[in-house]
Amino acid sequence: MVSEAASVSAVWRDYFELTKPRVVLLMLLCAVVGMLLAAPTHPPPLLVLATLLGIALVAGSAAAVNHIADAKVDARMQRTEDRPIAKGRVSHLAAGAFAGFTGVFGFLILYVLVNPLTAWLNLASWAGYGLFYTLYLKRATPQNIVIGGLFGAAPPLFGWTAVTGSLDPEALLLVLIIFVWTPPHFWALALDRRDEYLEAGVPMLPITHGERFTRQQILLYTLLLVVCSLLPFLIGMNGVLYLAGASLLGAVFVYFAVKLLRGGSGKTAMHTFQYSIIYLGALFSVMLVDHFLSWSP
Repeated sequence: MVSEAASVSAVWRDYFELTKPRVVLLMLLCAVVGMLLAAPTHPPPLLVLATLLGIALVAGSAAAVNHIADAKVDARMQRTEDRPIAKGRVSHLAAGAFAGFTGVFGFLILYVLVNPLTAWLNLASWAGYGLFYTLYLKRATPQNIVIGGLFGAAPPLFGWTAVTGSLDPEALLLVLIIFVWTPPHFWALALDRRDEYLEAGVPMLPITHGERFTRQQILLYTLLLVVCSLLPFLIGMNGVLYLAGASLLGAVFVYFAVKLLRGGSGKTAMHTFQYSIIYLGALFSVMLVDHFLSWSP
């Protein structure tokens, strides 16, 4: 009985891993930011719950499709070789059924309990990431991260439309910030894992254009990110507190990018990658604090 229970637990852990839970969690946090910024007060708890559940299921479905398509590549990379499909713990057929069920269920939750616009936007993101990016874009061009980043940048928009039912400039600005943040975030990781991507045959920028060019691009995108991060203040969406926080966070990001361009230590790329995650979370946190304090110039 104990071994059977342990076996069932292991199976569910594998299916849970198919959803890329850490990535989904980051998406949900970004969606919450969109919801809180869109609402004049706190959005209704049931709306928040339905929105997050629907987004999580649709995003988890797209992640499972990614696992299926990348199984052979995952098996050749040390970072991903232990994934459930790559190791054979979950079959392609079972993973496909899981992706189909979670995707449809998530879409229906959003359509019925939230609003049709949010549901259709999630479906479009699912198709963009799960099909276009995974099956074609990832292996077609070193600009895969730039173009594909649009799909990963959408969660704040989902949260915004869940509350407002409309597409507004403020929501698109949140998408823009994540869109511009994505290349320096992933290219820093690609510098650290260059050999793995080379062995797997994925045309990441450090492989196709060299490490020096990639470092230059990281700095350029980081500078562009700093400019984009100031736009919420410039359009009156946020106030002085946000301006100070965004400026400080951006200055630190630029420091890492400049250090990376100048060579740095062997760990600089991974330090830049790790800070990029801290940056995004901190930037949105400051945005929320400023929003609720209503501290405007």
